[in-house]
Amino acid sequence: MEEGHAVSYKLLQKGTAVYTSDGEEIGKVERVLENPREHIFDGIVISSAQGLRFVDAPEVARIAERRVTLSIDAVEAAELPEPDPGAPEFKANLSAGRLSRFFGGAWRRK
Repeated sequence: MEEGHAVSYKLLQKGTAVYTSDGEEIGKVERVLENPREHIFDGIVISSAQGLRFVDAPEVARIAERRVTLSIDAVEAAELPEPDPGAPEFKANLSAGRLSRFFGGAWRRK
């Protein structure tokens, strides 16, 4: 399979195949995690045969249009943890006024 050109994590699509460093497909991208305030890639959550798994950013070697390649092999990938459900997710509150945004009211929990 041709993996395509390298792309930013911001363009990574749900359903993109995820491969280990030794060439084994272990799952598909479920969602991309980032720290939006600092514009930092935090990792990905993949759906695999064992369920949802978290892949930390340093374990992602390459992101391409049609494939994500990890820096870990299949044995290490089998030990990937489940994603932490405790971290809250937020979305922009576009209806917040200027004063509300000043005091941090521009974000809502999803």
